[in-house]
Amino acid sequence: MTLPVWNQHPEFSITRASHTVLAVTDLAASRDFYRDVVGLVVTEETSDAVYLRGLEEASHHSLVLEQAAEARALHVGLRVRTDDDIVAAERFCKQNGLDHRRLERPFQGETIQFRDPVGTHIELASSMDVVERKYQAYNEFVAGAPQRIDHYQVVTYDVQKATDFWSNLGMRMSEYTATPGSDELWGTWLEVKGNTHDLVFTNGRGPRLHHFAFAVPDATAIIHAADVAGALGAGDEIDRGPGRHGLSNALFLYLRDPDQHRVELFNSHYQFIDLEVPPIRWEVTDPRRAQLWGMPASRRWFFEASEFPGEAVNEPLIQATPQVLEDYLGVH
Repeated sequence: MTLPVWNQHPEFSITRASHTVLAVTDLAASRDFYRDVVGLVVTEETSDAVYLRGLEEASHHSLVLEQAAEARALHVGLRVRTDDDIVAAERFCKQNGLDHRRLERPFQGETIQFRDPVGTHIELASSMDVVERKYQAYNEFVAGAPQRIDHYQVVTYDVQKATDFWSNLGMRMSEYTATPGSDELWGTWLEVKGNTHDLVFTNGRGPRLHHFAFAVPDATAIIHAADVAGALGAGDEIDRGPGRHGLSNALFLYLRDPDQHRVELFNSHYQFIDLEVPPIRWEVTDPRRAQLWGMPASRRWFFEASEFPGEAVNEPLIQATPQVLEDYLGVH
């Protein structure tokens, strides 16, 4: 295996992680969770969808909840720079035989949906309706007070294939996990906006969406979100943390929504802008990569994730056995 080659001149320009689209089975319950337990702002509601955003976001939405019979991760959303990039993305999909369609989405500009080579469902948007930022409405800072969407983590059966594809589209690897003595990739952290990651791929049964993440103002917001979850009867939905990752150096808290989709609240990762800085390598055998201090994650954090509709879940090409909380405590 070889490290991916970063294409600095891709055929279209991706600028950042943009929005997540989830299918949920109880729209009101999911709205209440993301508004009251997580702390997002409700921008718009219809009979079959709720649109939410972070407090500092001027774009109409960074999370869309759609009523459905089954809970699924519908799309991972990325922004491109202009409408011309939508045209170029459509051309790229045609030339590379990718399943795709161009469509109109509420409150968004030109939009392309496509399936990447490992089955991740992607939605590209060139613009959104502009709404009021709430970043100085401190009276509305509740729970974790999430400021903006930051990144996604996708579980995939072939990390190398996924990383090669997205590196060719202009994403740069900031950190990676590899097997000792080789560059066999177990996980890759890819970015376009100058911090450590917009899109992460980790080895496992996939494709599945492991989590989407919102940046919060500071460490106390993470503690407050955990307290609010407990006070509102959602303490059992704290999936992991609070803790600090070795990868990206971020403080984190993971929560599960009523359909068990996973959302992360985090802060304090670093800039990754200067071109001469190489990616950081972590050995898959080093437990500090996932948890710099404290206990390891539970089995469900490692092995549960949200499926994409119509996608077969494949066994991973690399077999690895992570240390899980239950083994650490001797609980079976």
